[in-house]
Amino acid sequence: MAQIDFGGVLEDVVTSEEFTLEKARDVLKDETVAVIGYGVQGPGQALNMKDNGIRVIVGQRKGGDSWNRAVADGFVPGKNLFSPGEAAEQGTLIQYLVSDAGQVALWPEIRGSLNKGDALYFSHGFAITYKDQTGVVPPPDVDVILVAPKGSGRTVRSNFLAGSGINSSYAVFQDATGRALERTLATGIAIGSGYLFPTTFEKEVTSDLVGERGVLMGCLAGVMEAQYTLLRRHGHSPSEAFNETVEELTQSLIRLVAENGMDWMFANCSTTAQRGALDWKGRFRDAVAPVFDQLYQSVTSGEEARIVLDANSHPDYRKGLEKELAEIRNSEMWRAGAAVRALRPENRNRAQAQGENS
Repeated sequence: MAQIDFGGVLEDVVTSEEFTLEKARDVLKDETVAVIGYGVQGPGQALNMKDNGIRVIVGQRKGGDSWNRAVADGFVPGKNLFSPGEAAEQGTLIQYLVSDAGQVALWPEIRGSLNKGDALYFSHGFAITYKDQTGVVPPPDVDVILVAPKGSGRTVRSNFLAGSGINSSYAVFQDATGRALERTLATGIAIGSGYLFPTTFEKEVTSDLVGERGVLMGCLAGVMEAQYTLLRRHGHSPSEAFNETVEELTQSLIRLVAENGMDWMFANCSTTAQRGALDWKGRFRDAVAPVFDQLYQSVTSGEEARIVLDANSHPDYRKGLEKELAEIRNSEMWRAGAAVRALRPENRNRAQAQGENS
């Protein structure tokens, strides 16, 4: 492990230079990794491991879109593509990558397929942390481990194909074999992690749920809506309101933050932008801090888990979800966004090429 200074706090991290791919292959040489679920995280992790020379099989319900996607990605029914239970029975390291609600529904089948000495792997701490609500209680004779990529499944794959890794957290909840840690790190490297940092199942799910509801998605979407609506109310055009709210952020400023940090982004903007952003930053922080306190309490109390499980148990959940997403998609703000995106040079060129070839 390497000790890295994160803003004055020393943390242990594991890089692919210390725990090499060759070492990961050696640790996993006798393992069959069964990837249960081929929806969000499954494809990226499965394909990266497969490309890295790890023995991988996939478990997915037959006939649906995810099954067909696995077939399209080169997995062969009866050879390395099976039902979830069959794959779990054959696997020695079972990656449980179906949705949180799906893990609850599928658990009796997976639990019955676990053998002594297997490793049960998660990329989210939800099922284990909220076991009183999920009923996911692993037997004592299996390793229970976690590697959680800090990005979507698509990014896990695209970063790998681009030759870069994605950061991941890791944790060991139960070490039945004495090899749980090395199995965790080996799998983390095999799925394409650039570096791995330690956490616990509880801390991972808490930070994840807060992040998704906060800055990463919920807060971001809400703040964008508020600013866009304000500008439109004061007579700004949809194009102007969208460009100043979303387009400049996603196409320019956030890239500067990613390169060298927020201070560097501020330093590379106009003095007018610098002064205003620095003056208003604290006001926004103080305004949303009470909301984040409420959010953190709702996550740690298990209330957010209850809401998720309850919502996903309704047979018409997908129908209701599509209605909510359609309201966003069909709002003026995001219809303006679709028009703005279509005007990007790369999209205009693609549309022109498609027209010439049709």
